[in-house]
Amino acid sequence: METARVLVAADKFKGSLTAVQVAERVTAGLRRIAPEVPVDTLPVADGGDGTVAAAVAAGFERREARVTGPLGDPVTAAYALRDTTAVVEMAEASGLQHLPEGVFAPLTATTYGSGELLLAALEAGARTIVFGVGGSATTDGGAGMLAALGARFLDADGKPVGPGGGGLADLASADLSGLDPRLTGVDLILASDVDNPLTGPKGAPEVYGRQKGATEEDIAVLDAALAHYASVLGPDHARLPGAGAAGGIGYGALVALGARFRPGIEVMLDVLGFAPALARATLVITGEGSLDEQTLHGKAPAGVAAAARAAGIEVVVVCGRLALPPEALGRAGIRRAYALTELEPDPAVCMAEAGPLLERAAENIARDFLR
Repeated sequence: METARVLVAADKFKGSLTAVQVAERVTAGLRRIAPEVPVDTLPVADGGDGTVAAAVAAGFERREARVTGPLGDPVTAAYALRDTTAVVEMAEASGLQHLPEGVFAPLTATTYGSGELLLAALEAGARTIVFGVGGSATTDGGAGMLAALGARFLDADGKPVGPGGGGLADLASADLSGLDPRLTGVDLILASDVDNPLTGPKGAPEVYGRQKGATEEDIAVLDAALAHYASVLGPDHARLPGAGAAGGIGYGALVALGARFRPGIEVMLDVLGFAPALARATLVITGEGSLDEQTLHGKAPAGVAAAARAAGIEVVVVCGRLALPPEALGRAGIRRAYALTELEPDPAVCMAEAGPLLERAAENIARDFLR
């Protein structure tokens, strides 16, 4: 019989545990029941928040830079570097986590700091940049990012337009000739778990604006401003998959920086070295906080399960809450799901006690699959 070996490749449980902590807790539970079975851990992310942490856990060096936050105040943002490959997470510079509790700025929040973070990676010698986009506080089409990289966005009087998506309504001309020349020598990969276009019913303002504090009126203003912005820079790119990612920063990267879009989890599995880890495994454990319909559309567990299924390796998932029927799990290549709410029905307790509960779930996995 084949010797068992487990690979734990799970994403974070948002609000409870980082991906690294999930891996630690699952490993602890498995070892209690099956101490003889080797366990490899590879925390994963899909391009959103937690992407830099996953790269650092896989051996990248953590670097920090002082950049402009979404409201214009300085913030400290991290990126990851290994040799000439950098992993840059836009949420580190321009994410919702930089907004004070209850404070939103849907019309004026800027991605300027994301551009500064890309510059820091260029300065550090990066020639391949995985640009993970998600969790943004912004809807400026990446104009702030491009301005930090040397672009100029001017109104009819030749003055720079105001920050954020709202300011783009005044855009009369865009000058990209000042973009940092080093960008032409870089392979910039836009890593995202969303494939929305820039504007329209499936666009960035309509689909994601409300979670950034936008009213219905703000959404209409932002959609019109971004459509106008795209008419100046190039409307064709606005319809590409990923253009609407992270408040349209995807569009800015695609139209002006020559980025190429790839599903975030696919890119990250490549970067993190998933294939060699998978080749050693007989069982894969993946997961995230909420396993739901969104999971199946490019989130980390779906990507891990697809890769494992292609290699003929069994997959189980751990999650805080499970909102998928067994047939949907089966279609995704997942043999079984272990939800913390099965052990503790109160969601608040589940969040607070996620670590110990996850260890108990892992003990159950060990009993079911390793004994």
